[in-house]
Amino acid sequence: MENYNDNLLDPNANEDEEIMEVSLRPQKFNEYIGQTKVKENMKVYIEAAKKRKEALDHVLLYGPPGLGKTTLSNIIANEMESNIKITSGPAIERPGDLAAILTNLSERDVLFIDEIHRLNKSIEEILYPALEDFCLDIVIGKGPTAKSIRLDLPKFTLIGATTRVGSLSTPLRDRFGIVSKLELYSVKDLTTIIKRSSNILNVDIDTDAAEELAKRSRGTPRIANRFLKRVRDYAIVLGDGKLTLDITKTALNQLEVDDLGLDNTDRKILETIIYKYRGKPVGIETLAATLNEEVETIEDVYEPYLMQIGFLARTPRGRIVTASGYEHLGIDYVS
Repeated sequence: MENYNDNLLDPNANEDEEIMEVSLRPQKFNEYIGQTKVKENMKVYIEAAKKRKEALDHVLLYGPPGLGKTTLSNIIANEMESNIKITSGPAIERPGDLAAILTNLSERDVLFIDEIHRLNKSIEEILYPALEDFCLDIVIGKGPTAKSIRLDLPKFTLIGATTRVGSLSTPLRDRFGIVSKLELYSVKDLTTIIKRSSNILNVDIDTDAAEELAKRSRGTPRIANRFLKRVRDYAIVLGDGKLTLDITKTALNQLEVDDLGLDNTDRKILETIIYKYRGKPVGIETLAATLNEEVETIEDVYEPYLMQIGFLARTPRGRIVTASGYEHLGIDYVS
């Protein structure tokens, strides 16, 4: 059961999940729920760029996984009436890979690079003139006979997405004209998203059930949609297919997701600090080694939500569990 639940919270969907998520993604701003400030600002930037008949400034989107960075990038391309090319930082291994992508872009196209913080430094250096001057410097040959040629590129828009904005180098970050942070969603917005997804999936869901799903979805639309599909399975087997509040609670409890959306790993993180380290501050590397988890997984998947709800805090000496975290676990708090 634990592995199954971990998969639901994993920011990297498997192929079937990814296909389903694409079908649930909004295509225009009027379908996009939440992130109001980012959305309204982006509408202005896009309208201004279209009136000037120019490419949109380069955009950096950052925040925890599953908040809709890829979705927002597709919407930006649609609103700009442009084509979008999608890749990721780890996929661009050699300068030639980047050159092939950039030289195949057309005027005002959008290039979306996910996990842009994982770009190789040598790739970054080639990207700088492409972003600033829309040109590409290519070195042909080696040694004394090597020569550099400059290729002009169409004026395009780079949209970079990252869960770790602090890992971006300053020169790369400074080349983005628009920088937007995506926040965790409210229960109200998630409820609306769940109802929209239910309509697309032809699932009959009560408002109370949608709100219950929203409360346990960690402020993340991707998790909300995955929970919706799993609860749908329980509704088909245990009921008549309708998602009621009782069916929803039964399914989520079976998945070991509590009332606030915490799963086994969340509770292990909190309990490890409390019991194994006696509530004292714990470094992230030590915590990851103790839990047999990757540091990035704790920092990107679990920590943002635990901090958002006030159960975990960062201090100069390490992570600590707050009084609220103790209370949620039913453990006496000793300051």
